[in-house]
Amino acid sequence: MKVVDNILKRARAEIADCADMQGLEALRVHYLGKKGSVTALLKSLGDMAPKERKLFGQAVNEAKSELAELIAAKREQLGSASLEQQLVRERIDVTLPGRGEARGGLHPVTLAMQRIIDLFARLGFEVATGPEVEDDYHNFEALNFPEHHPARAMHDTFYFGDGRLLRTHTSPVQIREMQKQGAPIRIIAPGKVFRSDYDQTHTPMFHQVEGLLIGEAVTMSDLKGILREFGNAYFEASLDMRFRPSYFPFTEPSAEVDIAWDKGDGSAPGWLEILGCGMVHPNVLRACKVDPERYIGYAFGMGVERLAMLRYGVTDLRQFFENDLRFLRQFH
Repeated sequence: MKVVDNILKRARAEIADCADMQGLEALRVHYLGKKGSVTALLKSLGDMAPKERKLFGQAVNEAKSELAELIAAKREQLGSASLEQQLVRERIDVTLPGRGEARGGLHPVTLAMQRIIDLFARLGFEVATGPEVEDDYHNFEALNFPEHHPARAMHDTFYFGDGRLLRTHTSPVQIREMQKQGAPIRIIAPGKVFRSDYDQTHTPMFHQVEGLLIGEAVTMSDLKGILREFGNAYFEASLDMRFRPSYFPFTEPSAEVDIAWDKGDGSAPGWLEILGCGMVHPNVLRACKVDPERYIGYAFGMGVERLAMLRYGVTDLRQFFENDLRFLRQFH
């Protein structure tokens, strides 16, 4: 019993005087490890008489428990002291002036999107949104893309295993809104679209704003007039504009719109395409339960990145998505 008392007395003093975690762990191993002094006492029980073994074993186990508790308490104390020292050492004075952190800014594509939405809102268009994961009906069939229609090849589509897909344009929003609201209707549908393409002028994900106006007395002249108003307001200049015949399954007649653009290098101005448009195809109206004998309308769609490139003089579309701060800081 004196051996146990001596070990306890010595261990208490050493644990109390211990100043770091490394020393505390060494004490734990010395007393309670596989080859520790307390463990050695337990191993000696086999050489004792049964009565002595019971009393001595009880004393050793009590000593072992006490030392384990003392070590755990000391570990907690040292941990708290270490944390307190760290907090003092790493203290931050929040009243000090800042170190010149630069202000953030909106992304150029966001700036272009907001400008487009604002200009069409002034022209009476409401914003409509829809799901980015679409079904084949809303993305293609209701827009006069029958199955196996060759025009589907114009869209490099991301398909899911269950037949759904990432929308290739925001035109499905027009379908959903006509099915919900009927006619007349005047909306724009801004949002992300997805196509399997990536080069200097294409990315797998990009942004579109599509517009739709359905009424009882709508003409191609109305479409040309509103797009001319938008183009001049967006670029803040009176630009020449031309409409070239084109083909889209969901409009008839269809056109692509070009603007006269000064390249800024001294060469003659050229024509740049900025959007596609046309009069809504009767089959699209029928798919939305809108009477094509009574209602007629126009639709248009534009790529936001394309308009941002023209407005800000960007030559490579990929710069918008590379998160280069040297590029993005120019738009603060």
